[in-house]
Amino acid sequence: MTTRSVDPCQSRIIAGVARGDITPPVGIYHRMWGAATHDKSTGIHRPLTATVLTLEAGDTDFAPPPRVAIAVDHCLLWTAEMRNLIERIAQLSEVPTDSLIVFFSHTHGAGLMGMERRDLPGGELIPPYLDSLATRIAGLVEAAFATAQAATISYADGRCSLAQNRDFYDAAGGQFVCGFNPAGEADDRVLVGRVNDRNGQTIATLVNYACHPTTLAWDNTLISPDYVGAMREVIEMATGAPCFFIQGASGDVGPREGFVGDVAVADRNGRQLGYAALSALTGLPPSDQSFVYAGPVVSGATIGTWRYEPIDDAVARRTSIWRSAECVVELPLRDDLPRRDDLIAERDRWQATRDAAVAAGDTATAGDARAMIERVTRRLVRTGHLPTGNSIRFHVSLWRCGNAIWVPLNGEHYNVLQTTLRSRFPEQTLVIGTLANGSDVWYLPDAESYGKGLYQEEASILAQGSLEILIDALTGAIRSLITTESADEPAGA
Repeated sequence: MTTRSVDPCQSRIIAGVARGDITPPVGIYHRMWGAATHDKSTGIHRPLTATVLTLEAGDTDFAPPPRVAIAVDHCLLWTAEMRNLIERIAQLSEVPTDSLIVFFSHTHGAGLMGMERRDLPGGELIPPYLDSLATRIAGLVEAAFATAQAATISYADGRCSLAQNRDFYDAAGGQFVCGFNPAGEADDRVLVGRVNDRNGQTIATLVNYACHPTTLAWDNTLISPDYVGAMREVIEMATGAPCFFIQGASGDVGPREGFVGDVAVADRNGRQLGYAALSALTGLPPSDQSFVYAGPVVSGATIGTWRYEPIDDAVARRTSIWRSAECVVELPLRDDLPRRDDLIAERDRWQATRDAAVAAGDTATAGDARAMIERVTRRLVRTGHLPTGNSIRFHVSLWRCGNAIWVPLNGEHYNVLQTTLRSRFPEQTLVIGTLANGSDVWYLPDAESYGKGLYQEEASILAQGSLEILIDALTGAIRSLITTESADEPAGA
């Protein structure tokens, strides 16, 4: 059958947007890397920002709870700090906690805001900064709701080769390292969205891309959003509207050129992604328009002409659908997770090694020991919130607005999660965001990556096969949003 009309991929909603500066004070604790020799930040590369996007059903007779998406330029927050932030934002903005989703950009240049570091150099600034962060974001939530209006998000795909596989086998050393793997595969899809009001004015853009923001590493002492900052600058200069970044499933992918101290490299990486996203945004059709075959015109050849026409009522209803689904799955914990007492003893041993090396003037050994102390400290944080038993309950609250399904995921998932889900639902637009409200489960590698000695396996608290269990559970939840009638759907949709 010949296709005579191409309908838009879009969401007709009520949307509001607000942007604010959340840059920490210079001198705050900044050390993110075990190999770093500094503790405190020394300056600012680019400001850190928070961007709030409120999303509500466009049918005024149908009022499910709104979704409040918050893009934050930080790596993540630990479980306790994350819970406190969400609860404080909810209290100040009078928005239910279940409505708030924080999408961390995952920049490794912003500093590590863990309360366990408050006694370290610059750490005394962490508690007041986290308090101010909650207050600042709550104000942005209120400001975004104040701007809420009828809007349409139009979606398109672009391509960008910035992200590359980072599980590299060092044959000479006989080990896997975390760095550019020329033989690996990485998803190059850039999902973009343009949020227009009913007058066709762009009020925001979306960029959903999977790439670890690890351009800047241990040699960098500046507060930085990494490549995300320059990416936003490229798009916002062209559109005049805030750009909302959503980190994809980037557990095993990062920039080809990374782990450096040169902020110019981060800016170059960001511009590469920004231009790719801007290309896709530029190619988007007008909002609320279908591309319709208009018939032949006899010329030197007989030309088949097409034109844009306003969407009909059926398409308008489909693009206004609002459904939600809860995906709850038990993921098995590793059976070799270290006990807290053992980790404390290990940290004490590394501290003794460092002290001895410093006394002997052995800077290399002292530096390695300091990095291992950092690694053990993170493992202590990683296992401190775990429930009793042999599994953890993983909860995902998905929602469908129009042609798009949003999938906010806690944790750091391997790239195969998004490629698998998108291959299973090729006709759907899936907005897959990770580090959503932090990372209670840390890394989720695919089953084949276990047993190799990868950093991501060491950092994970979950048993082999957990990612595949989650992918299958998400498949069922997404299918239910597509095929199942729901009470929270607009009449006639």
